[in-house]
Amino acid sequence: MENLIYLILLISIFPISIQSKVSISISPSTLNKSGDPVQIQWSGVESPSKLDWLGIYSPPNSSHKHFIGYVFLSSSPGWESGSGSVTIPLVNLRSKYSFRIFRWTESEIDDKHHDHDNNPLPGTKHLLASSEELRFSPGRGPEQIHLAFTDQDDEMRVMFVTEDGSERLVRYGEKEEELDQIVAARVARYERKHMCDSPANDSIGWRDPGFIHDAVMTNLQNGSRVYYQVGSESKGWSSIQNFMSRNEDSDETIAFLFGDMGAATPYTTFVRTQDESISTVRWILRDIEALGDKPAFVSHIGDISYARGHSWLWDVFFNQIEPVASKVAYHVCIGNHEYDWPLQPWKPDWASGIYGKDGGGECGVPYSLKFNMPGNSSEPTKANGVPTRNLFYSFNMGSVHFVYISTETNFLKGSRQFSFLERDLESVDRKKTPFVVVQGHRPMYTTSNELRDTPLREKMLHHLEPLFVKNNVTLALWGHVHRYERFCPLKNYTCGSMGVDGEDWEALPVHLVIGMAGQDWQPIWEPRPNHLDVPIFPQPKRSMYRGGEFGYTRLVATKEKLTISYVGNHDGEVHDSVEILASGQVVNGGVGAKFNESVKNSRSRNGMLESSFSWYVMGGSILVLGAFIGYIVGFVSHARKSRNNWTPVKTEELQ
Repeated sequence: MENLIYLILLISIFPISIQSKVSISISPSTLNKSGDPVQIQWSGVESPSKLDWLGIYSPPNSSHKHFIGYVFLSSSPGWESGSGSVTIPLVNLRSKYSFRIFRWTESEIDDKHHDHDNNPLPGTKHLLASSEELRFSPGRGPEQIHLAFTDQDDEMRVMFVTEDGSERLVRYGEKEEELDQIVAARVARYERKHMCDSPANDSIGWRDPGFIHDAVMTNLQNGSRVYYQVGSESKGWSSIQNFMSRNEDSDETIAFLFGDMGAATPYTTFVRTQDESISTVRWILRDIEALGDKPAFVSHIGDISYARGHSWLWDVFFNQIEPVASKVAYHVCIGNHEYDWPLQPWKPDWASGIYGKDGGGECGVPYSLKFNMPGNSSEPTKANGVPTRNLFYSFNMGSVHFVYISTETNFLKGSRQFSFLERDLESVDRKKTPFVVVQGHRPMYTTSNELRDTPLREKMLHHLEPLFVKNNVTLALWGHVHRYERFCPLKNYTCGSMGVDGEDWEALPVHLVIGMAGQDWQPIWEPRPNHLDVPIFPQPKRSMYRGGEFGYTRLVATKEKLTISYVGNHDGEVHDSVEILASGQVVNGGVGAKFNESVKNSRSRNGMLESSFSWYVMGGSILVLGAFIGYIVGFVSHARKSRNNWTPVKTEELQ
C-alpha cells in the first residue's frame, strides 16, 4: 500500500500530471503537398517560460531528442498567457509528423549538448503535451523535381523522389494538352549502411531518403518549349511543368551561377540553415520567368544543401529549388560539405588540415545519387560505400564550354581528373565555343583571410593554373568563401595587361569567387601583414571588386562577347560586371550605372551586340511568385544572423 501511495505521488508531481493540463492541436491534420502550412495551437501552459519549446518530429515515434527541429513558444504573440499558436510550412518526408511541447529550465541547460552554432540544444526531460499525427495526402504525385543536361544536346534528364520504388513514368510533348511521348524512370536508393559515420548514419541524422527516379527525355527539338509531368496512374501525377530545350543552332548562352546556397527551414535545427537562400531562388526565378523562350541553366558550385548528415535538409533543399530546377537544368559540382570525412580515401599529407568532417558523415552518397550530371566520373568512397559521382564533367551551351571539377578529390598530375581536364581543355573547338568557363568549389585565388586552404591553393596553382593559362580559359569560378570577389586577368598572382590603351595584352583567366548565395558565415578579408589585429583590410591590386552582400551571378554570352554580372539579393540589381571578348581580352569591368555606360561606349567602338538580358528582366521584376511565396511565408518569421544591408567592401573595410 505504501508503494502504491508513493507511485501515485510521483505521478501527481512529474511530467504526466503536467501533460494532462496542457492541450495541443493541429490544423489541418492532412497536408496536400510539400510547403503547405500547419497551424499548431496550445493552451494551459502554467507559469510560461521563454525556454518552453515545441518539438517537430518525423516519424512520430522518434525519441524525444531526435526531433527534426524546434521553435520556442515565446515566438507566438501572447505566449505569456499560456496559450498561443505557430504556423509552419512542412516538407513531405514520406512519413507522418507529430509535435510535442516541453518545459526546459535554465538549471538543465547542458553546454556540452549544443548545435552547430554552439547554442545549447533544448532538453526533453519534461514533456507537457503531444499532438495527434499529421500526414500528407496520397496520390499527390512525385516531388523534388529537377532537370539536368545529358551528354546529348537533344535530351533533358529529369529526377524526382517518391515514397516507394514502384514504376514511375515521364510523359512529355510540345503541347501541354498532348503529352504523347512516354519514358520509364529507373529507380535508385541508398541506405543507412552506405553512410560513413554519425550523424548521417545514426538516429539523429538518418531519415528514409525515399526512392530517387531518373529518366531522360529524348529527341527534343532545338530551342523548343517542352511540357512534361512525372508519376503514374496508380500513385498520382505531378502538375505539368515545362522547360526550354537547348538550341545547338544558337550562339546565345544564359546561365545563373553561384556557390554555397543551402536551404532555409522555418524552425531551428541541429545545424545552421541559410535564410538568405530564399532570396537567391526568388530573384533567379524572376529572371527565368522574364526570359520567355530563351534556354538557360543554373550552376551551383558546391556546398549544396548544407545537410551535413541531417537527411531531411536534403528534402528541404530540393523542395526549395523545385520552382527553378523544374524549369531549367540545375548543375552542380561537389563541395566540402557534401564529401569531406576522415574515412575518405584521398587525403594527402599536405591536406591533413584541410579535408575534415565537413560532410557530416555523408561521404558524398546523397550528392551522388540525388544528382546525375553528364559524363561518368566517379571515385571510391569508404569501404562498401557508394562511389562518389558527379565529380568532373563538361558540356556546351551556345557559345560557351562549361567545365566542372572537384577540389575535394585528387586533381594532381597523374590523377584521372587531371587527365580529363587536360584532354577536355585541349579538345575545345574555339570556333564553336569561343569561351571556356571552369568551375570548382574551393578557390584558387581569394583575398579572404582563409589560411587553412593555403596548401590546397598552392597545389592548384602548381597543377591546374598552367592548364588554364595554356588553354586560354576565359573564366574560373569558385565558391567556398561566402563573398563575391572579382580579379583581374591573372597568372601567378600577377595581373596581365588588358590592352585598353593599345598596349600588348595576353588572354589570361579572370577568376571570380561567387560563394555568396546563402551561407552567412563570413571570413574577414586578409589584414595588413604587420597589423593583424587592426581591422583594416587593404584590397590588393589583383582584386578588382569585393562585395559582402548575398547574391548570384548572371552570365550572358554571344560568339562575340561574354558578360558576367553580380546581382545583389537586397535589390535584385547588378552591382558589378565584367565583359570579355572572344579573343580573351577584358574590355570592361565596372559597377552599376558606370558599367552600363561603358557597355554603350564599347558597343559604339567595336560594333558589338548589346546584351539583351536587361530587357528580359524588365518585365519579370513585377511577377507574382505565388506558389513559391506560399512556401516561404513561414520562413521569414524566425530570425538568425544575416546581412540585411548592402555592404560593398572598400579598400579599407572596418569591422
